[in-house]
Amino acid sequence: MIERWTRVMIRHRWMVLGAWLIVFAASGAAASGLSDLLTNRFTLPGTDTKRAEDVLEEHFGQKSTGSFTLVVKGESRSAESLVPAATAAAKRAVDELPTATLAGVQPVAPNVVSANIVSELEPADAKGHTDDMREAAGEIPGATVYVTGQSAIEHDLDPVFAEDLKVGELYIAIPAAMVLLIFVFGSLAFLIPLMFAAATIPACLGIIWIFANFTELTTYLQNMVMLIGLGVAIDYSLLVVYRYREELRANGTREDALVRTMQTAGHAVIFSGTAVAVGLALLLLMPLPFMRGFGVSLSIPLVSIVCALTLLPVLLFLLGGKLDRVGLKRIVERRADDAHNFWPRLARSIMRRPVLVATGTVALLLAFAAPVLDLELGPGSNEGIPAHLESMQGLNILSEAVGEGATAPTQVVIDTGRPGGAQDPQVRQAVDGFETLLLQDPEVGRVTFPEGPQYIDSTGRYVRIEVVGTHEYGVPESMDFVERLREQVVPAAHFPDGVDVFAGGGPPSGVDFLDLTYSTFPWLVLVVLVATYFLLLRAFRSLLLPLKAILLNLLSIAAAYGLLVVVFKWGIGESVGLTGFDQIEGWIPVFLFAMLFGLSMDYEVFLVSRMREEWDRTHDNEYAVAAGLAKTGRLVTVAGLVMFAAFMGFVAGSIVGLQQFGFGLAAAILIDVTIVRALLVPSAMKIFGRWNWWLPEGVAKVFRVKPSPLVEPPRPALRPTGR
Repeated sequence: MIERWTRVMIRHRWMVLGAWLIVFAASGAAASGLSDLLTNRFTLPGTDTKRAEDVLEEHFGQKSTGSFTLVVKGESRSAESLVPAATAAAKRAVDELPTATLAGVQPVAPNVVSANIVSELEPADAKGHTDDMREAAGEIPGATVYVTGQSAIEHDLDPVFAEDLKVGELYIAIPAAMVLLIFVFGSLAFLIPLMFAAATIPACLGIIWIFANFTELTTYLQNMVMLIGLGVAIDYSLLVVYRYREELRANGTREDALVRTMQTAGHAVIFSGTAVAVGLALLLLMPLPFMRGFGVSLSIPLVSIVCALTLLPVLLFLLGGKLDRVGLKRIVERRADDAHNFWPRLARSIMRRPVLVATGTVALLLAFAAPVLDLELGPGSNEGIPAHLESMQGLNILSEAVGEGATAPTQVVIDTGRPGGAQDPQVRQAVDGFETLLLQDPEVGRVTFPEGPQYIDSTGRYVRIEVVGTHEYGVPESMDFVERLREQVVPAAHFPDGVDVFAGGGPPSGVDFLDLTYSTFPWLVLVVLVATYFLLLRAFRSLLLPLKAILLNLLSIAAAYGLLVVVFKWGIGESVGLTGFDQIEGWIPVFLFAMLFGLSMDYEVFLVSRMREEWDRTHDNEYAVAAGLAKTGRLVTVAGLVMFAAFMGFVAGSIVGLQQFGFGLAAAILIDVTIVRALLVPSAMKIFGRWNWWLPEGVAKVFRVKPSPLVEPPRPALRPTGR
């Protein structure tokens, strides 16, 4: 089937090129407006946070995440004298925000006034009004005016993400990829993987743009698609281009060489991309829209597969031979013999001492993974956002005056169960007692409960209380407060029967986010492991190799988790400019697993598929393992280093969450292509012997593949070669 498909692509090559040019133009136009549709909002279905948000939206006309805070700091005036001017500035800002209401203006420090502006808008819509609100608020003599809040922070972060992406991609990932590709090819053929990436990345962004119009997608997604898409595209095209050059040197026409390439390397790309997509599909099954939004990134491997089966054969047919004739001899003269001879030497060395190599590498990986026992997860916080942004400056002033939880307070909603219930004497007594208990808690900096339409709804059924914490919403002190609030303070207030109390907003949303995420994650991991096992069973035609691949992948991911703790929680990374935190952001382990489990399978498929070819040809396990490593070791290492460079683009940015995510990816990939694939995989396969390739006839029939019985291998005098 692949042979027929490849010949069709070659025959209609100009149509294929035209179609991809159209995709490129349309996707580029769509992606230009993508950042305006993205947000960091968390929707938490079925939780107290969601119930509180629904009441706030339906009965108080506001979304806490679409609100703003105007902060006025007097340089030469007191807070009391600033209130009239701050009120006027806030009203001017309100006029620029649709559905907005001024919820209150009050002094919060001797020289600081804050004004709360609430709206019914989603953050992705509200943030677009930030500049207009700042301009309308204007200046106040003797004071400085700041507009802050979640929507303002998201607005100010957009150019930060854009700058981080430019640094990560233009200054780190692309130059590193070019150097490594030149090293591998020694000719202008290195341009083909870059052309491949230039086609797939805009197409992925175009798909993301379509989904962003209908669902909740995170601001991080654009940077992820750009940098991870670059790595994946170069990985897949590198494998195919390298194999095409090998087949072209063997014999036959360009078309025949291309067909053989797609039957081998192209086949491996299909299974590799599917494995990556299976890992990312885990995110689509998560109960949080935020997580499911990240699942849309499975477009990266899927688009790469489509491009590898359509555009890449056409590029190779038209340009492959021509670009190879334009050599870069001066750049690559020194690497030829050493690079080709290293991998056969390594293979022979591993074959002599497989048990020693396997036990040593496993011990090293377990040592890397051990710090995971000290892993502490949090929902993220504003500490990881650059402090120079206007929204962060206003937030910091407000935090010093009121408490660090000022822009993400706890929103307590009391549902009395009936219209007018808020005026019931028993309810009022319980509310008063509740307020007193809150003020006694060491984490509470301020409780806001004045009479008015923003605190008792028009029906008199719902009461809203705002609680500002002394710590930021994502830190352990805030999350401990949520536990005390729900399990101790609310019961101690003795609300009458039929009255429900829901806690939402900042700290409660963080607690609910972690609970909802990790109540589901282990079961979805199990589903991914089972699906991957059967996928690899079909790819490798073996019962043992898929199990081995899964166990080694889990080991390398655990090592990455452990190194995250060492670098960020234990503070080792501070020496190179990485900020230390007590917590790892809660979404990161989930995304690392989803991404790494698939990406690590890339290299497993690249390596073991070549070993399978040699086994089918010789039925000599030692030779097959050594020859597969010798022929693909350099390729897998270079592909991994390209991916490593792409992920280091995240680390070079200024957002701590993305730094943690990028470091975890980079560490895992580096471990995978050096320790795991170069040392542990071949040593384990040497130990397992011909059991590596066993597939009973009954299982083979189910999967419609050729069985692999346990045959006694002939022992031909074969030596692995790196060429």
